[in-house]
Amino acid sequence: MAKGTFPLQSQPVPSGVGIGTYDAYADAQRAVDFLSDAEFPVQYVTIVGNDLRMVERVTGRLTQNRVALGGAVGGAWWGLFIGTILLLFGSGSEYSGYLLVLLTVLVGAVFGAVFALIGYAATRGRRDFTSTSSVVATSYEVLCQHAHADAARQVLGRLPVNR
Repeated sequence: MAKGTFPLQSQPVPSGVGIGTYDAYADAQRAVDFLSDAEFPVQYVTIVGNDLRMVERVTGRLTQNRVALGGAVGGAWWGLFIGTILLLFGSGSEYSGYLLVLLTVLVGAVFGAVFALIGYAATRGRRDFTSTSSVVATSYEVLCQHAHADAARQVLGRLPVNR
């Protein structure tokens, strides 16, 4: 093993007895919160998400104008950053400093738009949409260590169906 590297340490797979299965994470949290409110030792409880799925939600269509605008905005922020640094550490009149900041914002916007369009053109339309991805579980199981499982089930038996 190379010096300065550490092996990946993974958490052990949770073990215990299932004391409840829920469709939503909020419901599993509510069950654990109910156990906590009943002064049950919740350090013996684990929430496990089952049947993980990757979900990609399409948020919009990607067009050349939208790509150029996004690139211009990102480039303008970089230009503002560079211009501000130059203003703070440069010498010259205040007027020329603010003009420099404006110029770096404009140049940054142009470069940002151009490079974003080049990147978009390189994809050749293979991905003409924007999206967000997340991993979600289809169900959530509340596990408890064997020694405390019966007591946990008794407490959860008093959990109101709707709060």
